[in-house]
Amino acid sequence: MTTPQLLIFSILLATMALFVWGRFRHDIVALMALMACVVGGLVPTVDAFAGFGHPAVITVACVLVLSQGLQNTGVVDWLARAVLPHEAGRLSSMAALMGLGALLSGFMNNVGAMALLMPIAVQVSGRLDLTPGQVLMPLAFGTILGGMTTLIGTPPNLIVSGFREEAGLGNFAMFDFAPVGVAVALVGVTFVALIGWRLVPARKSSAADGFDTEAYLTEVRVPKDSKAVGLSLRAFEHEVEDSEVQIVGLVRNEVRMIAPHGGRRIRADDILALKADVDALAEALSVFDIKLEAQEPSDAKKTKASKSAEASDDEGKNAKVTKADDEESSKRDEDIVLRELAVLPGSTIVGRSASDLRLRTRYGLNLLAISREGRAPKARLRTLKLKSGDLLLMQGPSEVMADFINDTGCVPLGERELRIPDKRMAIIAGAIMLGSVGVVTLGLLPAAAAFTLGVIVSMLLRTVPPRQVYTAIDWPVIILLAALIPVAGAMQTTGAADLLARFLVDTVAQGNAIAALAVVLITTMFLSDVMNNAATAAVLCPIAIGIAATLGVNPDSFLMAVAIGASCAFLTPIGHQNNTLILGPGGFRFGDYWKLGLPLEVLVVVVSIPLLLIVWPL
Repeated sequence: MTTPQLLIFSILLATMALFVWGRFRHDIVALMALMACVVGGLVPTVDAFAGFGHPAVITVACVLVLSQGLQNTGVVDWLARAVLPHEAGRLSSMAALMGLGALLSGFMNNVGAMALLMPIAVQVSGRLDLTPGQVLMPLAFGTILGGMTTLIGTPPNLIVSGFREEAGLGNFAMFDFAPVGVAVALVGVTFVALIGWRLVPARKSSAADGFDTEAYLTEVRVPKDSKAVGLSLRAFEHEVEDSEVQIVGLVRNEVRMIAPHGGRRIRADDILALKADVDALAEALSVFDIKLEAQEPSDAKKTKASKSAEASDDEGKNAKVTKADDEESSKRDEDIVLRELAVLPGSTIVGRSASDLRLRTRYGLNLLAISREGRAPKARLRTLKLKSGDLLLMQGPSEVMADFINDTGCVPLGERELRIPDKRMAIIAGAIMLGSVGVVTLGLLPAAAAFTLGVIVSMLLRTVPPRQVYTAIDWPVIILLAALIPVAGAMQTTGAADLLARFLVDTVAQGNAIAALAVVLITTMFLSDVMNNAATAAVLCPIAIGIAATLGVNPDSFLMAVAIGASCAFLTPIGHQNNTLILGPGGFRFGDYWKLGLPLEVLVVVVSIPLLLIVWPL
């Protein structure tokens, strides 16, 4: 083994360890690996960022934008109404929901398809008398299976196609993945709809059940002699910090304010709306000598009603409130809503706390509770760093809530009230997507060029507003792909891919081509369960090509095995973003996935190996 080979293997092992550890985001780990290769002389400096211009990377970005157009215009809502039965039983409902998810995932970003169908899945679970998780996990697996059916269904397919072109064999066509992918997806969906959903643990901690039900909302009146008079709301919460008491509202002069600014000072006869459990509330009442509103004499309200509604002059320059503000607060209070929001992978709030986001001062919203893996976290609510898959219980005006959802990329678990389907625009968005697919299928333009053209048309026709184009792109995925493509190239130039290929062929597969094909498929599936599937495809493609060259067989069989394996991450919540997305809403734990995922992966191997040998013979 040469020094460059030893160095690239060391970098890859360290990269995989960091992926599994999960301390750093995948795109950061990929950039670290790229820079290690550059510093080690394995990737020329001039080629370090060539991955950003790779056709696979461009195509992934464009497909994400076109997927946004399908979401914006209500195409998916229309399909859901047309396809999903309203009064059907468990089998037909589950099959229809998974089938729709798989179909959408073949032509749009599968995380987007999952996010759009999640609220429907939660509603269906109630109708079928199932826990949300028993429907969410089948849906997540269905959308993952659907991604393997077309060239644009998932980033690994585009990466595999890119490596085939670099090997001098040309690109895969749009539906080259379909003969094997569709068959595997159909078998997988059928298995889960008939039997597999029964293997999903029936966790009862999704949605509202995942929140602390011992905490409740109550109102307390501040008497004139209370120690709380003159304190800011922020200082009040600080005094009872260890008790997890949270001020979620303030009533002054018959005007209710939701999520009041922390700098607002408490006055005598103010009514504070508190969220606390029994013990915490008792502590707060004793510390400040405050009584529950129900305990106050009735004439106190008369005194409060007689006071003027002028704005406070002691709020401080950063917390001034005018009479108009109070009137607006009172008006908006008529439409105060509670929403359960799931945090999407890649959401702008991942890694940030409620304090970092300034939910009250920036949005006027209250974060009432967080559910993580079906349990309330032990850390402080205001300082807890949010993760993808967390479930948030939010309170605030409906319009403000809608703005927050749009700004942050969270998913509301309930009726979707944010998109107003537009039939004309939906037809245009669908036509643009179908037109782009048709151009690629007919070979008129390469995929990158065809979908870039589709993005331009989308912007001109406003199915995706220009300002939304860049927010529609999942930049961590783009960075990940662009960084790992040169790293995968270093495996080839150093001979490391060929060395590992010979080891797998001679030692593991014992020179048998069919056994080697199974090894590639199973290895890819295993790595996809513990690291990003796009990263897995980038690492395994050079090895698959090397194995085929060593055996003197058709490399397409092995590349397709990589594509299928990379799309079958069913054992862990970290293998695929859709698995992470359902972690909180489903109330799942890390070890819940393999119970359905392992039989499904075994079924995929049993079905795909014979199909690969028939469709892509060695």
